[in-house]
Amino acid sequence: MKHLHLLFVVLTISSFVIRIFMAEFKPAILQIKALKILPHVIDTVLLLSGVALVIQGNWLSGEFGWIVSKVVLLVAYVGLGVVAMRSSGVKRWIAFVGAIAAFITIGMIAVTKHGLI
Repeated sequence: MKHLHLLFVVLTISSFVIRIFMAEFKPAILQIKALKILPHVIDTVLLLSGVALVIQGNWLSGEFGWIVSKVVLLVAYVGLGVVAMRSSGVKRWIAFVGAIAAFITIGMIAVTKHGLI
């Protein structure tokens, strides 16, 4: 399960970065139906595999502030990602950097199991 989750972590961040650059430089490509649906499928599998890992690892039985931190940062990542995809100019790139920072922080928390809360 861990390897599946890590695969979808890579696919999620890769698809986000690619879609941002497409939105900036080739926005017409993003109108292809498969490119509209695929990121949602990838993100759903990522989320479900994360929930499965929490259940499999029985991580809610102990100190789980790190999981709460990851969920809060996930919401921030999604929100900033939406702003980045729907905006243009400087606002897009500020939101993009914020989303990437949230994603990196989620990864650091996943490795250390020490949350922000």
